[in-house]
Amino acid sequence: MSDFSNNYWSIFVAVVSVLGIIYCALLLWFSSKVKVQAHNPDDQTTGHVWDENLKEMNNPLPRWWLWLFILTMVFAVFYYIAYPGLGSFGGQLGWTSQNEYDQEIAQANKALEPIYAAFDAQATEQLAGDPKAMAVGERLFMNNCSQCHGSDARGSKGFPNLTDKDWLHGGSPDKIKETITKGRIGQMPPMAAAVGTPEDVRNVSHYVLSMSGSPHDSVRAALGQAKFGACAACHGADGKGNQALGSANLTDKIWLHGWGEESIVSMINAGKINQMPAQEGRLTPSQIHVLTAYVWGFSNKPVAK
Repeated sequence: MSDFSNNYWSIFVAVVSVLGIIYCALLLWFSSKVKVQAHNPDDQTTGHVWDENLKEMNNPLPRWWLWLFILTMVFAVFYYIAYPGLGSFGGQLGWTSQNEYDQEIAQANKALEPIYAAFDAQATEQLAGDPKAMAVGERLFMNNCSQCHGSDARGSKGFPNLTDKDWLHGGSPDKIKETITKGRIGQMPPMAAAVGTPEDVRNVSHYVLSMSGSPHDSVRAALGQAKFGACAACHGADGKGNQALGSANLTDKIWLHGWGEESIVSMINAGKINQMPAQEGRLTPSQIHVLTAYVWGFSNKPVAK
């Protein structure tokens, strides 16, 4: 409970938790002092009658129920002392769910070491042709990558397609492993001011469309070519991009954030920031090695074993 925005909420949760136990204890004590007398001693009924002849019996709860309630409250007191529960108080045992999770992951990784040991010595190209390794890679991909890239790895708007050989940062095994390990942050700054007027921005968008042979206005494209210089610093004069910078190739009809004049105008005006989270720390080096081979195999022919 260390993520409270301020100390008030920590105190609030602690007070409510303690008062809850006190309230239950008082309610139990008060209830045990009240003795309900039978309205009719002969048949031990309370006098409540429904549906003409349905009578409520005066049967108190069994005594063991009372002790069960008492034990529950005693357990709650010891639990709050030993474990987190009273606001930001961490408990005397120092237990945290994060430590518990880390221990479980460490145990699981240790148990899997013999399986991954057979894969570590293989090169990525060879590993991609190993059915056993790829079965493991598929599960790693489904658990860690498919949420963004899709179960078929074809991505969606804003999430790269991993099957088309169009790599923003490079598609070699080393570059794929680097991307998985360290993650990537791609940023295109807003370029409207550098390009010029809103009309200049539209003209540049048509010039960008012309680079890939997409439908465009040739007059606007000719006017936009001169203004493309502001974009060439990253995308290159030929628009083929720069993998060292992660800048997109504008000539291949692959549009990560949407195709068409309006999409391109929006990108120039507003820019875009994309981030792929680093898997280092979440996955072991051996798991990343297998996952690299699996991803590389989407767009390359694995070496048959």
